Amino acid sequence: MEEKKARMKELAGLLNQAGRAYYQEAREIMSNYEYDRLYDELEDLERETGIVLSGSPTVRVGYEVLSELPKERHERPMLSLDKTKDTEVLKEWVGPHRTLLSWKLDGLTIVLTYREGRLYKAVTRGNGEVGEVITNNARVFQNLPLKISFEGELVLRGEAVIGYREFERINREIPDTEAKYKNPRNLCSGSVRQLNNEITAGRNVNFFAFSLVRAEGVDFENSHEQEFLWLKSQGFETVEYEVVTEENLEAAISRFAGRIEKNDFPSDGLVALYDDISYGNSLGRTSKFPRDSMAFKWADEIRETKLLEIAWSPSRTGLINPVAIFEPVELEGTTVSRASVHNVSILRSLELGIGDTIEVYKANMIIPQIAENRTRSGLKDIPETCPVCGGATEIRKVNDVESLYCINRECQAKKIKSFTLFVSRDALNIEGLSEASLEKFIARGFIHEFADIFRLDRWREEIVEMEGFGEKSYENLTASIEKARKTTLAKVIYSLGILNIGLAVAKLICREFDNDVERMLAATAEELAVIDGVGGVIASSFVNYFQDTGNKERFYRLLQELKLQKETADTGEQSLKGKVFVITGSLARFSNRRELQELIEAKGGKVTGSVTGKTDYLINNDAASGSSKNKKAKELGIPILTEEEFLAL
Repeated sequence: MEEKKARMKELAGLLNQAGRAYYQEAREIMSNYEYDRLYDELEDLERETGIVLSGSPTVRVGYEVLSELPKERHERPMLSLDKTKDTEVLKEWVGPHRTLLSWKLDGLTIVLTYREGRLYKAVTRGNGEVGEVITNNARVFQNLPLKISFEGELVLRGEAVIGYREFERINREIPDTEAKYKNPRNLCSGSVRQLNNEITAGRNVNFFAFSLVRAEGVDFENSHEQEFLWLKSQGFETVEYEVVTEENLEAAISRFAGRIEKNDFPSDGLVALYDDISYGNSLGRTSKFPRDSMAFKWADEIRETKLLEIAWSPSRTGLINPVAIFEPVELEGTTVSRASVHNVSILRSLELGIGDTIEVYKANMIIPQIAENRTRSGLKDIPETCPVCGGATEIRKVNDVESLYCINRECQAKKIKSFTLFVSRDALNIEGLSEASLEKFIARGFIHEFADIFRLDRWREEIVEMEGFGEKSYENLTASIEKARKTTLAKVIYSLGILNIGLAVAKLICREFDNDVERMLAATAEELAVIDGVGGVIASSFVNYFQDTGNKERFYRLLQELKLQKETADTGEQSLKGKVFVITGSLARFSNRRELQELIEAKGGKVTGSVTGKTDYLINNDAASGSSKNKKAKELGIPILTEEEFLAL
């Protein structure tokens, strides 16, 4: 008994640590598969011993929230769902009862309150009893109605999610490997809980209702499906569902599973809910679970294979990421041979050695992961030198997680990634300088710092003779470089690759100091932090970068090669000052949305990602389309302009 109690205590500690990391710190220290396995082991031990220890995750719902957002207690506790991976168990639970089977979306649960037809309040799930008030952020969700026809008090629950395409787009815009988001849920959690809802608006968060708590005076005929249909009539999107009984349950599960790979929104399973409201309520609840619903988690398809290699991939910041290479296996309909292992801590916990027999699966049926190492020969070969530059490496421990870094400041990988960002479209936009070309120029010593790109004419003869080049290619490259000399200070700041400084933030900082370089570089972290949209973390990154004498000197040498232009036009030309625009649909007069956005900003206007009560104009050449943005604009009485009508402004 004592051994079992000791194991229960150990399991509770591991699971709580993983939960805190996942929910509060937006990081993962174990896979979903491993978490579920340990959780099931703990539940089995608790049933066997009849003991539930204090602090066990099986009796706690969520974790305490940690942020500066206001907190509020829910009128009714928000419980977790009991779960199963066994179709037969779910079939027995469903029985002959009419049941709604829907996606279990993997985002952040939100409680919304509407009064007098308008969004009154939005609160996160938090720890199930106390959540964070994020009303301003909810107002900029992509598909959330701000005004509805029902004027009584309405309380509903749903999931805020960010799709995979949006997740990938945002990660592509983050140059630092360490700063990239691990999964859409982490991105959504951070986006929904921003203190500045302009950031939220740019993340394209969607909301899907899954439960109606209360709607004063409405008769739903004792049916949850009628609640869903009514919510749709009010303009809400609900989770997609099918009506099932035990007779057609398996076929419905199979249909859902077949669509996982193409589904844009992340899901970690399904939810079954009895349609009969009275019957469900009569079942009551346990201390942790309601009895009218159950979660069905996908039974992971696991394949056994052999580990062939651990590849190490250096990044621009020096972080060297481990990737497991194994004999190819078929998983969820595709051939898989690689899986990211994230960091050294996970490598150690799996005791991975070359030749080991490992079990692999796809988390949420999408992302390849290692479930278990059956032979555990032990981790032997953490590189002592960088695979790119041959310089020394070191293991750093941050928040109890060990990661490998190259400590050579002149590492070629760091340079290549830095220069790739520098020449990218949103930075200096130098066509003809691919990553492969940059690698060749750096290897030959043509480029040591950013300013050297503008001095490549020194190496004209050598470049013309290089494979893949020639007179014409060299002339095109030279023309692109000359064109790039005319740029804005904001693009230059962004192009430096300062941690956490994207193009939008760079614009905010440059505007604050009226594009005065000396004032900007003399600013303290405290002065930068008070700029709306910047904050303490970004301010520290900016100041720390320019406190490095080498960085500062290289920056000034770069400026000598450039012809800086004002980010915005003169005050007399600020014809759109104070106006807020949203752009949607295809364009004809402008090559892309960014070009149109830059014109609006040059005239003093502002562009956001979603239509809200603060929007002045929606630009859409198809004013008659049934898009969600068009619907919102019409609902709020916001003018919809074609490009021609916009230009007439």
